[in-house]
Amino acid sequence: MQYSVLMSVYFKEQPNNLRQAMESMRSQTVPTNDFVLVCDGPLNQDLDDVITEEQEKFGSVLHVHRLPQNGGLGNALNEGLKVCKNELVARMDSDDISRPDRCEKQLALFSSYPEIALSSGTVSEFVDDPAHPTGKREVPITDEEIRTYSRKRNPMNHPCVMFKKSDVEDAGGYRETFHLFEDYYLWVRMLMKGYKARNTREVLLDMRSPADMYLRRGGKKYEQDMLRFHKWMKKSGWSSWRAYLTGAVPHAVVCVLPNEVRKLVYEKLHGRS
Repeated sequence: MQYSVLMSVYFKEQPNNLRQAMESMRSQTVPTNDFVLVCDGPLNQDLDDVITEEQEKFGSVLHVHRLPQNGGLGNALNEGLKVCKNELVARMDSDDISRPDRCEKQLALFSSYPEIALSSGTVSEFVDDPAHPTGKREVPITDEEIRTYSRKRNPMNHPCVMFKKSDVEDAGGYRETFHLFEDYYLWVRMLMKGYKARNTREVLLDMRSPADMYLRRGGKKYEQDMLRFHKWMKKSGWSSWRAYLTGAVPHAVVCVLPNEVRKLVYEKLHGRS
């Protein structure tokens, strides 16, 4: 079973992070035959040097797709998806590290459950060294659990999602309607169309989670987009007032808490030490 890898990188990425991310995909126990790397706008010499190095290692498997200007993650992924040649596509961020058997496990999941359109699994968070995790993010497993969970929170770990290209395209692909929620928005639209999902409890990926990560999950803009998204789910009939009050409202409160307090909340939720 063949699969494509879809990754986007932009100029603020650290070169060594990109190198580690790409190497983790090159080291898969079931290697890809189609790695699509989207450069979201002009990069810098250090990042371009890493891409040149990796091109030599991957050879014809690596396809570098350069966009003239930075247009955001959702736009970059849509552009990359157009040139992915396989039906199954493994998403990969430019600063994370996939476990060597990540794709093998996900391919097995699609083989066992051919009706599913997307899957993900547990991610292990780290700051400096993946051998010293600081927490983990688990997700619901069955389609029914995923549907219920999605009414309050994102049911998939985007950094290690694998999906069927045609089903994502049928649902309209990624959209930038809700800032920082483009993946969650896509999953809900797919579930609303009847597409099925399944996750695994196994750890598939080590996710880089810097100490100040909680800063990006707060503030007025984040709160407003998050509430708009949950209101859309409620208006569309996917969610309910109860889910909104017990899911979105508490999340909104966390968004506007002082940074240090919000940090403690996220550490508690993700089991950080």
